[in-house]
Amino acid sequence: MRCLVLLLVALALSHSSGFISVPLQKAKSLRKTLKEHGLLEDFLSKYQHEIGRKYSNFGKVASEPLTNYLDCQYFGKISIGTPPQEFTVVFDTGSSDLWVPSVDCNSDACQNHHRFDPSKSSTFQNMDKSLSIQYGTGSMEGFLGYDTVTVSSIVDLHQTVGLSTQEPGDFFTYSNFDGILGLAYPSLACEYSVPVFDNMMQQHLVAQDLFSVYMSRNDQGSMLTLGAIDPSYYMGSLHWVPVTVQEYWQFTVDSVTVDGVVVACDGGCQAILDTGTSLLVGPSSDIFNIQQVIGATQGQYGEFDIDCGKLSSMPTVVFEINGRKYPLPPSAYTSQDQGFCTSGFQGDNDSQQWILGDVFIREYYSVFDRANNRVGLAKAV
Repeated sequence: MRCLVLLLVALALSHSSGFISVPLQKAKSLRKTLKEHGLLEDFLSKYQHEIGRKYSNFGKVASEPLTNYLDCQYFGKISIGTPPQEFTVVFDTGSSDLWVPSVDCNSDACQNHHRFDPSKSSTFQNMDKSLSIQYGTGSMEGFLGYDTVTVSSIVDLHQTVGLSTQEPGDFFTYSNFDGILGLAYPSLACEYSVPVFDNMMQQHLVAQDLFSVYMSRNDQGSMLTLGAIDPSYYMGSLHWVPVTVQEYWQFTVDSVTVDGVVVACDGGCQAILDTGTSLLVGPSSDIFNIQQVIGATQGQYGEFDIDCGKLSSMPTVVFEINGRKYPLPPSAYTSQDQGFCTSGFQGDNDSQQWILGDVFIREYYSVFDRANNRVGLAKAV
């Protein structure tokens, strides 16, 4: 139920967003082994040094820890202004704008969160441009400015920042984050707004023009890595998938199968990889087919319920992408809370493409490569 409520929030955040998962038994990871032997710090230092030396004389690799809230939201810290004012944001690959509440906003949603005060920042410049974003069930209005934005150790100068003056309704009121930092393509951004990662690339602040995301199944360990791929977060090799439309991180899914039988996406379909969505969303008819095959039944609040006692006998749902199979076992696509189990698949009558949200990303370490307009996927540790 709580993830269903947060799904409504996330769907709007990225014009397509949601959240869900269950612990998975796995072998000890490289990261954990190195840490136990006191070698992790040296490994990462050496790795990041090599990346920086190979790809850029100026750019760096920066890692920003993400907080996992109930397997439903992942967010991290940024600061804006001089001196810095700190905010919690969703790093959202399903949208492209950066905005946080401003002191000029008196909506309940703003009162419940940190608000940016332009008068206390010596580097703030008002662009005199209005900003209006209409989401699925909510909206924000405000204005654009320039200021310094710091993410981890990267100082991003002259970055466009949206400051909300109105956040109507209850939409953002109860969220655990202050604002949104979009990581999709600039074509998805509002007029006059430049996405943060694009500004970083233009200023040569990152060692490589890519970033990667690891989402854990527990309270600690989730990470956004800017400018590099961290091999300690995945096993095997990365599989690269070309981006088909440079707005969202969109690509082609070949099919969705169970036991070798196509149950959805027959003949291929378009999907986006979206860190701002908790669930795995698709057209209602296709999702209903999957719910039937896995034995999920319609619940009271729109979610699909699952008999927790049948988890061990439920099938694996396989997404085939660019010729490679990406299996999702029941442990990945179900959520268990206080003895109740629910499906991580969500139907959307208006869905134009599938949304592979956190349900998928927890299973597969994800690389977002702007230099080559492709997505990299590998089995997460």
